Amino acid sequence: MVMLRFRLLVITAILTSFSTAAYSDDSSIQVINDVAYLGKDRGEKMDLYLPIPKSKKARPAVLIVHGGGWHGGDKAAKREKNIGNNLAAAGYVCASINYRLCKKTDVLADRLREVWPGNLQDCRTAVRFLRKNAKEYEINPDRIGAIGGSAGGHLTAMLAVTGTEDDIKPEGPYSQFSSRIQAVVPMYGVHDVVAQAKLKGNDLSKSDKELCRHASAINWITDDDPPALILHGTKDALVPVDQSKILHEQLVKAGISSKLIIIDGAPHSFHLQPKQRDLRPVVIEFFDRHLKGE
Repeated sequence: MVMLRFRLLVITAILTSFSTAAYSDDSSIQVINDVAYLGKDRGEKMDLYLPIPKSKKARPAVLIVHGGGWHGGDKAAKREKNIGNNLAAAGYVCASINYRLCKKTDVLADRLREVWPGNLQDCRTAVRFLRKNAKEYEINPDRIGAIGGSAGGHLTAMLAVTGTEDDIKPEGPYSQFSSRIQAVVPMYGVHDVVAQAKLKGNDLSKSDKELCRHASAINWITDDDPPALILHGTKDALVPVDQSKILHEQLVKAGISSKLIIIDGAPHSFHLQPKQRDLRPVVIEFFDRHLKGE
């Protein structure tokens, strides 16, 4: 009986040790779930999508940032899995992250007061983590992009335009590594938070406006920001297309390579294969051009 119990414990331990690694429906992709990227005291984790077989050449990486209004969402949601699997199948190491969230409220400034810029700092830490562990995951540390929808669109845009700014000082581990990215695909995000707050009927105090401006990508754009591919649907009932238009216009004005694609009939939340249009070719071509040099 003792020997049988010992064998069962050994088998359980072996099975548990493999519980964080799996294979997606695509046999060319390995998924490693719940990687600790923020340190031992944080519960938010990262899912890695690794192309297989291993490559002799380091691969570019793409950070995936989920949506959810800064208060919800998950790294393993349908949209994030769709993006991770599709980009990994195209030869990218993908990292889908959970990050710090706030309580749900209709007042955008209250959400920001609770979580900003901590949520952006988590995204930056994720990029630095990828650079720190580039050898282990076969990543080219000089070729890292980001993509996200809704709140993830906001955060990836902010990640792109604040890469070298001192005003939002680095926080968290791996500070010796850069958090700068080389390409970004923000999807239906808010980039002028003041305008979005007014649209929602929020009364903004002077401090509220300052906070919202601080969290708006359009106020951080410089002429050394990375190229952008911006996606938005005409049937978006939560974030007006004007939010993506103003980001695109300001990037172009600063001399940044930016392309805006407006998908006719697409709602607020979509992945790379909405029924209105297959976006995989355009997104992969964009990342290939800027991260693979193809």
